[in-house]
Amino acid sequence: MQNTRRCISLICVTRQSPSLRATYGAVAAARCLHRAPPQSSRKKHETNVSTLFKPVQVQANVDCEDVGSELVGKLEKSELLKILNKFTQRRETKSLCSENGLDSYLQQQAFGSFRRYCIEAENLPVDLHIIFSDIMQGAGHIDDIFPYFLRHAKTVFPHLDCMDDLKKISDLRQPANWYTNARALTRKIVFHSGPTNSGKTYHAMERYLSAKTGVYCGPLKLLATEVYNKANERGTPCDLVTGEERKFGISDNSPANHVACTVEMTSVNTPYEVAVIDEIQQIRDPQRGWAWTRAFLGLIADEVHVCGEAGALELLQKICETTGETVEVRRYDRLTELTVEDSALGSLDNVMPGDCIVCFSKHDIYTVSREIEARGKEVAVIYGGLPPGTKLAQAAKFNDPANSCKVMVATDAIGMGLNLSIRRIIFYSLVKPTMNERGEREIDTISVSSALQIAGRAGRFRTQWEHGYVTAFKSEDLQTLQRILAQTPDPLKQAGLHPTADQIELYAYHLPNSSLSNLMDIFVNLCTVDDSLYFMCNIEDFKFLAEMIQHVPLPLRARYVFCCAPINRKMPFVCSMFLKIARQYSRNEPITFEFIKSNCGWPFKLPKTILDLVHLESVFDVMDLYLWLSYRFMDLFPEAGNVREAQKELDEIIQQGVFQITRLLKNTEASQEGETPNYSMRRVTHVKEPRLPSASRGRLTDRLLAQGLLTPGMLSELRKEWDAQQVGQAAAAAASTSSKESQESPTDDSDDEDSYPGSYKKTRRKRRK
Repeated sequence: MQNTRRCISLICVTRQSPSLRATYGAVAAARCLHRAPPQSSRKKHETNVSTLFKPVQVQANVDCEDVGSELVGKLEKSELLKILNKFTQRRETKSLCSENGLDSYLQQQAFGSFRRYCIEAENLPVDLHIIFSDIMQGAGHIDDIFPYFLRHAKTVFPHLDCMDDLKKISDLRQPANWYTNARALTRKIVFHSGPTNSGKTYHAMERYLSAKTGVYCGPLKLLATEVYNKANERGTPCDLVTGEERKFGISDNSPANHVACTVEMTSVNTPYEVAVIDEIQQIRDPQRGWAWTRAFLGLIADEVHVCGEAGALELLQKICETTGETVEVRRYDRLTELTVEDSALGSLDNVMPGDCIVCFSKHDIYTVSREIEARGKEVAVIYGGLPPGTKLAQAAKFNDPANSCKVMVATDAIGMGLNLSIRRIIFYSLVKPTMNERGEREIDTISVSSALQIAGRAGRFRTQWEHGYVTAFKSEDLQTLQRILAQTPDPLKQAGLHPTADQIELYAYHLPNSSLSNLMDIFVNLCTVDDSLYFMCNIEDFKFLAEMIQHVPLPLRARYVFCCAPINRKMPFVCSMFLKIARQYSRNEPITFEFIKSNCGWPFKLPKTILDLVHLESVFDVMDLYLWLSYRFMDLFPEAGNVREAQKELDEIIQQGVFQITRLLKNTEASQEGETPNYSMRRVTHVKEPRLPSASRGRLTDRLLAQGLLTPGMLSELRKEWDAQQVGQAAAAAASTSSKESQESPTDDSDDEDSYPGSYKKTRRKRRK
């Protein structure tokens, strides 16, 4: 009888996959060698990587016929549990697990799943049933379970069967080889090196405009638009390509030979005679550096002209060693003089015509502009959240010698992309919040590169202020500023890389049960990068959007594209609209102009407070999002023209609001004294904030106050509204329940108090009285 059972068991094994038969052979070999398995030659996976793989739920066998019981009898569950526990505790079992890619974390997960599967199943597969029966009767060995356990483990963790494939997909050590068309050429690489206002970009652009075909790759829409306008004005037909906009130099049906684009939109499939890559030092940017790397390695051009600071040269030369190309260097000196002053500004009373005060927070922007206008001086304001048209209007107002506005207050948004006639740059502070490679928010002294870029905006060639000056607002910052500006930027060490949609699709093929955010995490942790040249750009923004729409049913490619959308995740209203648009798209319903209007509060009114202005900026970003998606999903975003026209109108309204920013600040202060927030205020404050990653957690009220989305006066109003609402709910509850129940505390104490600022505890006390 025992031999019969053994034969049936072996027959069942031979019907399994070849890998299972091979594993069964390995078990037998291990047992013959005194159950001491050979040392594994496979590299063990790091525990922190293993935790990224989410176990797949395995359903218990639901076959109607219990063949195993008919052949060898029923299994006692208590005896089965003893065998399973003994199996999982054996040192030999754990060694075999390690050989097959199961580290301690995966082992624990797989053992638990296998135990539940065996105990909860109504009937086990016949081969496994017989193995357990043999062991119970002393005719089998406990090691015979391992092939079946491994089969189960590979179902729970599919990556065990494809780890080698995953590592090959995420092997990023030779990104130059991704671009075969560019490698087929012997490109001429010319590096135009110099500080701000040295004419380096001018010389590269002259070569671009004289070529038969060319592409300009810039960091900002404003710069690409400037090149587009300049080229067409000089008689060189040029098209414009940005994430949100397409314009043609000739006609829609006749593409021009020249293109000006943002660097992310660079085509690596179109051949050109000359390509220009501006601000090449951005190749080290933790978020966007991959776009410069892709352009530098992938552009199909006879000549590639790159412009930027000298610190990028060494890295570019090392990268060119991998492509077999050489770098021709053309160095430029600053065209105008720049002087670092010996004294700090000290007081806003000392502001002079042509001054630009640089701040690194909106709060400082508002404070400084208010105080300067209180002194009877008109102010131009520029910060990153403003629409391009508003920025240009503020710049034109400041640059016009005939205009009464002689002072500017700005963030480091002026560092590139705007032509400004500035006499003196004044650093209001020297600390700036930044995002590191791990996606963590840090506050640190500005870098040498950033300080030089901003300071260099003073004293522009061929303007009324050809001699530039730089100083600090606070006397204690001046010495630090002087020391920073006396240095040269550190040489760039690495260029950014980013997973492509094709790579993530291959990952999804092997790991079909993983979410997009999880796939990105696994990719980043498994990828192999030549860290002497490259680094993986941080993917926190991508993951944030992926997690936000994880529950929305979307094809993987569409989901990937949605998560690449350029969204400021600090703006709750924009995030809320992003989610609504994704849901509408998932239902295959067109996202119309009417949909945008009904969700964004059309028609727009002039802002009365800062919060109104912030909301309008958010609406502008929503329209940018619509236009960005309309070029990727044309069928379901059919009204880009109407949205663009509405966006122009909105831009003009925002411009008028910024021109009256001091009045908005006064109205905001008035609202703090008890005025009811208007409709626009409530739209922003009532949007539920998306879940933020751990790096940016904190009190919601503190974050909203810091971002200018909430003021102390509004906070007070919200508390009053919440208290009134809770009192009403408590009264209704008291009328419908017994007096004993009405005196009990709320049943749900899990609410986050940050969601109801300052009022939850008070309401609980009222209910208990």
